Amino acid sequence: MSFSTHVLDATTGRPAAGMRVRLEREGAVVAEGVTDADGRIKGWEPGAGVHRVVFDTGAHLAETFYPEVVITFTVTDPADHYHVPLLLSPYAYSTYRGS
Repeated sequence: MSFSTHVLDATTGRPAAGMRVRLEREGAVVAEGVTDADGRIKGWEPGAGVHRVVFDTGAHLAETFYPEVVITFTVTDPADHYHVPLLLSPYAYSTYRGS
């Protein structure tokens, strides 16, 4: 199983470079890092189960209603790739399961 994410800042129309992100499973941190210049993190291998990816949006946006965005998802097939992108603005965000 592999995990990746891509964060786009809708206010600037650019990738959210340098955002702190952590991945948790069963309350334990299994991976953490910062998005690269293209707003991406890839190559994490957290295993099967229920996961939470936590984005430190408050440190990235100067003004935001959401200081942190948490997305909870379930890994059902450990052999599959899970891509969870985030589109971010000060007062809204959206996500989906990517490929």
